Amino acid sequence: IMIAALVSVVIPVRAQEQLPPTVATFSILGYDPETGEVGGAVQSRVFTLTGVLTADADAGVVATQAIVDVSYGPKGIALLKAGMKPDAIIKAIWESDPDPQPERWTKQGRQFAVIDLQGNTATFTGPKASTWAGGKQGKFSTAQGNILAGPAVVEGMIKAFEETKGHLSMRLMAALDAGQAAGGDTRGMQAASMVIVKKGGGVWLNNDTVLRLQVDDSPNPFKELRRVVESWNAAREKGSQRPVK
Repeated sequence: IMIAALVSVVIPVRAQEQLPPTVATFSILGYDPETGEVGGAVQSRVFTLTGVLTADADAGVVATQAIVDVSYGPKGIALLKAGMKPDAIIKAIWESDPDPQPERWTKQGRQFAVIDLQGNTATFTGPKASTWAGGKQGKFSTAQGNILAGPAVVEGMIKAFEETKGHLSMRLMAALDAGQAAGGDTRGMQAASMVIVKKGGGVWLNNDTVLRLQVDDSPNPFKELRRVVESWNAAREKGSQRPVK
């Protein structure tokens, strides 16, 4: 009798599906009109951020977070290549989302942003994204996040991006640091990533990826990401990390 009772308890627990964690995140997309480079940076309290940022030197960058649908990235890039503007892309992707898991992974909680190769931006936060959630657009930039300490996070990110001098990577890094200084993700820190693209702008020949860095699991991903960003910039100043022309 005891064995039967134990089995009756264990089976439902094993049968219960586990959903992945919501990507409580803050991100920034930015464009440098002087170099033509476009990129993004992101931090979250999840293990690895693969799929959050999608970048293409012939189109721009898309960030998808919160109740994530990774397909938003490639779809956004395809629509940018088709000539659509970021605000129209936001509308088209969200409205065409069939919401296949409305009870467990609803489109109402999605958050995503788009930037094109001219620095035009758009951002969207679903009504059921975990609070605090929202975004702020700046000149050639957009910042957005969810499960944040408050609006000061994205406001600080835009301010830092616009006021920081130097390469786009340093401006994106400054924005992440400012977001964290304002309270960041209320759950803490774990992973961060950055990508920058430009047609033919990467190291060696025929490389469109100027920079792609990722910290998958760290108690302080900002520190490690900044270390590598600064190392990359130092190498670039010495003539390394540049395209062959």
